[in-house]
Amino acid sequence: MAERSIDAVIFDLGGVLATNGRHSDFSKRFPDADAAAVLRIIMGDYGTDGDHPWHRLERGEITLAENRRLNRLAFEEAGIDLPAAPTPVAGAPAMVFEPNPPVIDLVHDLKAAGLRLGVLTNNVAEFKDGWRAMLPFDELFDDVVDSHEVAMRKPNPAIYQLALARLGAEAGRTAFLDDVASNVTAAEGVGMVGVMVDEDPTEAVRIVRGLAGLA
Repeated sequence: MAERSIDAVIFDLGGVLATNGRHSDFSKRFPDADAAAVLRIIMGDYGTDGDHPWHRLERGEITLAENRRLNRLAFEEAGIDLPAAPTPVAGAPAMVFEPNPPVIDLVHDLKAAGLRLGVLTNNVAEFKDGWRAMLPFDELFDDVVDSHEVAMRKPNPAIYQLALARLGAEAGRTAFLDDVASNVTAAEGVGMVGVMVDEDPTEAVRIVRGLAGLA
């Protein structure tokens, strides 16, 4: 086994452990509108931690229903037509997450090698049943930090420090994987090893395997 430079790995959920949940998924629902304008309405300036409705939703300060009401008003003001909402299915989760096989394989390999593993996700209370059903999180990961449960969200440095403390990990010996560049930059700002995950996660997986001495 090659030399290991990390002892722990923390994963984002959407766009990393799951193939969906990337910001581009939201803008694709509006094929006739400018993607950047759509994302600005839905998520505000995602690289900041402000009072935009989506930021408040991820901190657990408002409900998904209230966020959607505010979105509708914002889209109407911008003159952007909303797509037809999907018909809700009784008992079905608000959002279904699909596992990202290369990243899940990496999780299993890292766990077998004895690294400590965590999840740090900006997420929504109403989505929890959907993503928790995707994997046996409590078996695979040593800790899970969900933004709405801790009233903090990335890129606030405090949520990275909380994730490290709960995992018992040292920042400089911990890799952090995310599909949002500003979240990776924030992780690097607290001393973690940031790894950007593209839609094709091959390069990110290769980097982490190398850091973990598995290459």
